[in-house]
Amino acid sequence: MTASALPNALRGECALAIAGTAYVMRPSFTALVAAEEELGPLFALVERAGAGELRLAEMTALFWHCLPDGDRPERETVGAAVVAQGLAACAAPLRVLLGQILKGSA
Repeated sequence: MTASALPNALRGECALAIAGTAYVMRPSFTALVAAEEELGPLFALVERAGAGELRLAEMTALFWHCLPDGDRPERETVGAAVVAQGLAACAAPLRVLLGQILKGSA
């Protein structure tokens, strides 16, 4: 990951390793609207996550929508990265994104 590709916590960004490359995920308005169109209301998504009922496909979709448009890997590649790292390792970036959804930017 280059210095310009480091996640900016003040913008709600976090990193995810996909196929040996660190990608910065950013929960922008556009990304979250697209995720909501696919997954349903974001508040319900947060509630499912809090209840331990978030599905792998939902996590992968949220991650995929928050990746940069121009350099976004295929969704299957993102899913494979989640499976390879395991749910415990993916909990940290998921927590960042869900926290940003709930509290917004400061």
